[in-house]
This record gives sequence, structure tokens and C-alpha cells, in this order.
Amino acid sequence: MEKFSIREVIEQAVQTERLGHQFYTEMAKRFGENEGLRKLFETLAVKELRHEKTFSELKEITGTEEPEGWDEVSQYLRAIIESEFFLGKGNSLPSLKHLGKASDAVNFAIGFEKETLLYFYAIRDMIKEKEVIDEIINEEKSHIMWLNKFGESFLKQEGGL
Repeated sequence: MEKFSIREVIEQAVQTERLGHQFYTEMAKRFGENEGLRKLFETLAVKELRHEKTFSELKEITGTEEPEGWDEVSQYLRAIIESEFFLGKGNSLPSLKHLGKASDAVNFAIGFEKETLLYFYAIRDMIKEKEVIDEIINEEKSHIMWLNKFGESFLKQEGGL
């Protein structure tokens, strides 16, 4: 299994944020009739763009020196990225056709955010710019909380969960 360089790991984080933006933008359109859900997905899409920019900037300032234990971490990160749930073999989100109900979209989004968090925690452990990653990790956690809160309150009222 080929290992990633640190720059490649951060580039995958950039790609993840792009895919998150695409996902949330598509979900905002798909569930546009539900104002609360549309606004939630639009807000998350904007935040994903901000994260993409932050990771792009981080890629420019991160060196190429690999920290101790990088081989193992690189293999772990590749396994996350290549999982069907995360990016799959084609480095794109899996088909979203199965997300016909709002509750399916919210649950998928929560799962995607959790997988993203795993990836970012692994990156954090390996780079010097921990405060940058911590900020993004905290925002990703808030995304999960927002999605969970929305799922519990609004979707239950509509019988979606």
C-alpha cells in the first residue's frame, strides 16, 4: 500500500471539504421545500468552503518532513479515504440516490462528518499546526451537533426519524 506524503494528506482534506460542499449544496436543493433543512444544509455548505480554504493555506505552509510513525498513520488515513462511505475508490461521494427522505440525508451527513473527524484527528496528531486543525475539528463537531439536533427535533415532528 503506497503511503501518502503530508502534503497529499492535506490535499485529501481539501478534497473532502469540496465534496462536503457539493453534498450539502445538493441536499439544500433536493430538500429546498423544507426551509429549516435547506438553511441548515446551506450553512454547512458555506462552512465547508471555509474549511477548504483553510486546508489549502495549510498545505502551503506545511513542510514535507514526515514525522515519526508516519508509515502507519499514512496507511490508516488511506484506509479511511478509500472506504466506500468516505470517498470511495473514485475519490467522490458515493451515489446519493438512496437519500430520498430528509432523515436519510441528515443521517448520512452525520456519518460523513464523523468519518471526516476521524481523518482530521489523525492529521492533527502528525502536524505542527495543531491549532488550525483544532479549529476545524471544533467546527466539524458543531456540524454533528446541529445535524443531530435538527434530526431529533424537526424530523421527529414530521415523522422523518
